[in-house]
Amino acid sequence: MQASGISILKAGMIASIPAICGFLGGVISDYLMRKTPIVLGMLLSISMVMCNYTETERVVVLFMVLAFFGKGIGVLGWAVMADTAPKEISGLIGGLFNMFGNFSGIVTPIAIGHIIATSGSFEGALIYVGIHAFVAAFSFLVITGDIKRVELKPRT
Repeated sequence: MQASGISILKAGMIASIPAICGFLGGVISDYLMRKTPIVLGMLLSISMVMCNYTETERVVVLFMVLAFFGKGIGVLGWAVMADTAPKEISGLIGGLFNMFGNFSGIVTPIAIGHIIATSGSFEGALIYVGIHAFVAAFSFLVITGDIKRVELKPRT
């Protein structure tokens, strides 16, 4: 919003639209607990990068709406973790999941701040986020197998 020159008065209402669409995407994803919505959602969230190539306020909001909607559909982290973690170690898996999530929550703002400070624009920051969404989609397509509960072998 800042880079597009949208006034602070307009920003309040406009900024809520992508968040509402992200919520709706999350609601929809609850009904589609499969790999396809995760990949499609992450690919749709890459549309945020297109904000770099438009000056029109409405078009920026449209791309942000698409990106947040896609993120809402594609971010099923806790749902996937809860449905796939072995019951015996679900606490450990949840802790590791939170640790890596918090680590990215620390690193991402620092990296984005550095990108903006170095370049003086938000373009690189949007590309940075888009690349991460692409890596997530690629990982689900290539690395992740079937989404099903992992069963531990009983100790003998």
